[in-house]
Amino acid sequence: MIMASWLDALPRDRLLLDVSLWSANLAALGAEAARISPHADLLHIDASDTHFVPEPLFFPDLVRAVRPHTARPLHVHLMAHRPARLACAFADAGADLITVHAEATGAADAVRAIHDAGRPAGIALTLDTDPADVRGLLAEADAIVLIGTPLGTKGTTMQPTVLAKITAARRLLDAEQRMVPIIADGGIRQDTVASVAAAGANGVVPGSLLWASHDLLSTAAWIRTHRPMTPASSERQTPR
Repeated sequence: MIMASWLDALPRDRLLLDVSLWSANLAALGAEAARISPHADLLHIDASDTHFVPEPLFFPDLVRAVRPHTARPLHVHLMAHRPARLACAFADAGADLITVHAEATGAADAVRAIHDAGRPAGIALTLDTDPADVRGLLAEADAIVLIGTPLGTKGTTMQPTVLAKITAARRLLDAEQRMVPIIADGGIRQDTVASVAAAGANGVVPGSLLWASHDLLSTAAWIRTHRPMTPASSERQTPR
């Protein structure tokens, strides 16, 4: 496992905002990336091979086009059956963090390829995957993305079962004394932010919660009032 200095330097005392570009105005993506950057810690770019999920999503040349419009790290969430080759293409295009799925064929090979390209690698888990079942793969991850909705969809409701998975992953990492960020992706709404923070997530992937906001500054600041909790803590947060 490698931990890039920029990833290691991200705040740990509040939720990270890994803002989804899928919910932006896609007709003006460069301008949208620039507009949201002051309110984001990372920019989240979903990509697919149209097999792992049927929806065709973003591609390397799009990352290359967005790169000059923001100084924020670009996080590519790669939904692909054999992700190693695509992961290298995204690294070449300017991605700063590349996440592949534990359920994908050759996930471990992809993680090695990403590290060989000098980038940190994330591991994503769908709703059906128990973190304990892929413990060996998670040991190689620089970030963990836990999906709370059916994969490849947006505008859907977070499944409450993801909260237990966040807590399980957090306990696993704490037991190994690893400071790896857990990012909750899917169904991030005003009524779910506090729950994922209380479960142990370090970050969220907000889409419409930010893009549809009439006050980006206030909404981003409100998300940042939530801080990650250890699963053993009895303290709970409530939305403000």
